[in-house]
Formats: sequence, structure tokens, C-alpha cells
Amino acid sequence: MRKFFILFLCLTSSGVFGQSQTNERAKWFTDARYGMFIHWGVYSGAEGYWKGEKLRNDNDYAEWLFYRNQIGREEYLTLLERFDWDAIDPEQWVILAKKAGMKYVTLTAKHHDGFALWDSKVGNYDVGDYTAHRRDIVKELAAACKKHGLRMGLYYSHWVDWEHRFGWNHERELSGIAPKDYDKYWQEKVIPQIRELLTNYGEVSMLWFDMWIHHSQTVVTKAQLLQLKSLIRSLQPDCLVNSRLGLSIEEDPDIDFKTLGDNQLGSHKEEFPWQSPGTVAHSWGFHSGESSWKATSVLLKSLIGNVSLNGNFMLNIGPRANGEVPYEIEHRLLEIGQWLDVNGDAIYGAAAFDLDKNLHDWGKITMKQADGTTRLFLHLYNWPLNRQLPLTGITTPPTRVYLLADKQKQPLEFTHGGAFTNIRLPAMAPSHYVSVIAVEYEQIPETVQNIVAKTTDGGYSMTYDKTVGERTLKQNGRNREGTVPPHVSIKSPQTLKWRLYVDAPGNKNIDVSYSFAGDKAVGKITCRTVNTTLSHTIEPSGQTVGEPNQNWAIPRFLSHRMGKIRFPDAGYYDVELEIAPVDNSELLFQWLWLGQ
Repeated sequence: MRKFFILFLCLTSSGVFGQSQTNERAKWFTDARYGMFIHWGVYSGAEGYWKGEKLRNDNDYAEWLFYRNQIGREEYLTLLERFDWDAIDPEQWVILAKKAGMKYVTLTAKHHDGFALWDSKVGNYDVGDYTAHRRDIVKELAAACKKHGLRMGLYYSHWVDWEHRFGWNHERELSGIAPKDYDKYWQEKVIPQIRELLTNYGEVSMLWFDMWIHHSQTVVTKAQLLQLKSLIRSLQPDCLVNSRLGLSIEEDPDIDFKTLGDNQLGSHKEEFPWQSPGTVAHSWGFHSGESSWKATSVLLKSLIGNVSLNGNFMLNIGPRANGEVPYEIEHRLLEIGQWLDVNGDAIYGAAAFDLDKNLHDWGKITMKQADGTTRLFLHLYNWPLNRQLPLTGITTPPTRVYLLADKQKQPLEFTHGGAFTNIRLPAMAPSHYVSVIAVEYEQIPETVQNIVAKTTDGGYSMTYDKTVGERTLKQNGRNREGTVPPHVSIKSPQTLKWRLYVDAPGNKNIDVSYSFAGDKAVGKITCRTVNTTLSHTIEPSGQTVGEPNQNWAIPRFLSHRMGKIRFPDAGYYDVELEIAPVDNSELLFQWLWLGQ
């Protein structure tokens, strides 16, 4: 038997850790990482209901009330009578954003209802024409942002406008609209209103558009979008423009950042700036029937997860008609702000580190370089009970390790060897939500790619998505309400290979989990590593009940002990698993586990 020791060692320098496709305009954006979205408008007065009827859509986006409930243009504005204009103070939103650790604020200056939250001279469908003292919410917000040192962004619905006679209303999917008529809306309202916003309110750091599909699928032409972008560049060259303008970054590299879908978090590292818009519950505008509030830890992990992939997170508030931010939102924002007061160094100006985002089971990694030192920030989503933190995949030894929350930076004990660092943690976690460990290096640390990490419970979980080499099998994700785990279907002999770094010599058990629907033991699974070969005859596993009282069955996945292997030294090892079903029978492979 051949020995798989110190095999497939691939040391790679980290490359470009920052976002190499970031233009000068957007550098502040990638440093900021975290901002506030404000959905507030006429719809805030309805709170999700119109004449006793709830919004006519299960998505409960309260800001769509005008369209969903088929309200007349003028009758819709009667909702403004419910607003307490003496209590409404946009500065309070900015103060909350600052306390929450946010670096920019983006207000829905004009949402799909077409109503402008500034004293617009383009028509009379705006807040100035419907308030006694001609309020201008954009002007007040701009002054507050300048006063408190936050950047201001403005949301503008350019594609959809339910108010203008020639604006896009989705009912036009039935009737259609002549391009020349839509262009009247564009030239009469969009262009002059954007000109107002970029001329009368000082610096606008971002214009956030909301065309969630490509322009080729809409009535908007590329020429119109380029006209709009050209106007922005001429009036405020440093103003950022997002991809929901209708032009992708791939199509137009002059677009400053990519916007993901609503509440869509990042899935992989990007080299260009990107952002997730998210809610604390579900609706963007205030909805009195809201009940699905996300926990502070969920929101915090959304922010951390995005930053670990070079992304931003813009978290929404939906104030009421008196300007008040719901307690559930304010409370969570302030808790995140308190966390950032302590751990903000791991977020602001931080970026991705070149290890797989799902490599470690304990959390995520962000990175920052400053003053000749590279720091990795290990975000621990779960504090290990054994007080041992395994860090896999880095071959450079750290110079110092400490809790980011510790102002004295008292060093934590650690050991390092090969591609593994073990950190000894104190008994108490410094945060109720996510604790951060800072790991310092004198240089950019070198990494090993395509390696299986040691888990917090001391084992190695080898699944198909962690194999080395070309993956030719289709991995089936979790299904049947999560009762069927991720797996691959194998009908002919296949050899799977993984690479690991074992940090200490010793004996390890090998277990394999699979489902086999055959009625007798047939076929073989063989595991090879070090100088050892273990064999296992494939056994029938049958089915089990997926969900009690639901009258449906699922494949049963069972774990089987293949045997024990002794690893003589710390080092790199290659593990091969040969799966050989017979007679075209199907085996559903789940994982190979190496542990105590």
C-alpha cells in the first residue's frame, strides 16, 4: 500500500485580498461595509391595511399597497392625513444609524408610488405640496447626515411609477405602452427629478435604483439608462450607481456596485463591490401585522458573512407615520451598534480571506492589512465548550493571538504546525452573539487550498463538495423538507479523494454514511490512507418515515464503522474512498468521517 503523507501540498500566497475591481469612487463604500435603508412614504400611513383589508399579497410588502389594493391616485394621498408632521424628524433616523454603527443612510426619495419625499418642482405629487410648511425630507436628511458625519444615499424608482400617466405600471403587461409614451415619462419626470436631487441637496454619495431585472426584459431602453447615468456623472461624478439601474457590472464596468436580491446574502467572494439589502423582519415599509422578526445574531451574522466575501450589508428600517422606528428594529440595531463599538475593526475596511467560506464549522474569517501587519479576524458563532479553536489551512505561524474585545490585547496561547493552528480560548466568551479572535501575522499568511478542516469536536467531515480533483457527479442538496441530507448518487465505481492535515499522531476511527435501497449486502466500499486499507460491504439501509403522520417515506442514511487507522505523524494525508456498487445498483453517498 502506498503512503499518502505530505501529499498534494499547495502553498499559495493570498493574492489580492482587497477588491481589485473597485474604482476610486467606491473605496469609501467597501470601507464602510454597513449602512441603513429607510423605506418611508405615503404607504407608511396605512401600516399594511387599506379600509380594513390587508395588503393583497402574501409577501406583505407594505410599500406596494397602492398597486396591490388598487387605490385611486388622489385617495391614496389621504393617508398623509395620518402623519404627525410635528413629530417627524429625519435627524433621529440618522442618529440611530450612527449609534448602530452604520456609515451611510439611503432614503426612498421616490418609491414605486411615484410620490417624492422632497419639495419637487416636477409636478405636484410630492411632500412639499401636501404639507402645511412644505416639508422637504431629503433636505432635512441631507443636513442631518452632514451634521453627524454619515454619507447620504437616495433610492429612486426610475422604471416603475404608478402615478405618472406614462410610467410603467405592471398592468401594462396587459395593455402595453408605446415606447414614445414611456419616454415622455422618462424625460418629463425621471431626468428632471434626478437633476433636482443632484443639484439641490449637496453631496449625494449613492443613487440606489430598483430595476430588479435586466433592461432587456423591460420597457426601459439602454439608451435611456445611459442618458440617466451620463446625467449623474456630469452633475456629481463621485455619486455611486448600483446595478439595479438595469445595467450589470459585466455589461457596463462603469457601474459602481452590484445589488443582490432582496434579503439575498452573498454566496461567494467577488472582486467588485456588492451589497445585500436586508430587512429586520419581512416588509420594507412599516406593517403593523409584522411578526417574523430576525434575531440580532441572525442580522449580525448576515453582516459578517457578507464582509467575509467582500460584501456590504444595508439593513432597512420602516418608520411609522410619526417617524417612529419600531422597537423591534431599534433594539436590534442598537445591539449591533454595541457589538461594532467593540468589534468594528473586524468589519470596517475589512475584506475576504482566501480560504473557502465554509471551511470552518465555527464561523467566518475577515481580514485587514495595516502598518505592515496582517490581521485575521475569526468570528466565532459558537464558543467551543472544550475551549479549543482549530484553524486549518494557514501555513504561516502567527505572531500574536488575542481577543478583539480585550483592550490590553493579552495574548492567547496557541500552537502551530504545518497547516494547523490551535488556539486556547478562555472559559467565557466576550460576546453573547459573536466573539472575535484577532490573529496577527508579519506578512500575508500563506494558505493551503482544497483541504478539509478539523471540526470543533475534533474530527474531519469529508463530503463530496470537499473532494480534490474534478467533480463529475451531481450533488443533490437537502430536500424533502430537509429530511433527506445532501448526497451524491453513485451507480458505477467511483473514487473520491480528500486532503487533510492531521495535527497530531494517533488512532482515528473511520465511519461512512450512505443509503442503499438494495435487498441484500452487495458491492464494496474501500478506504485507503497512510499504509492502511479498510473494506466495507455495502449493506441495505431501507427507508424511514420522513415526517410522522405525513404518509411519505425517504431513503434511510446510516453511519457504518469501517475500522480504525493510525496516523504515525502530524502532517498532510490523502484519503481515498472507492465506492463500487454492482449490477447498476444505486448508492447514495453522504459523508466519510474521521474522528475519535
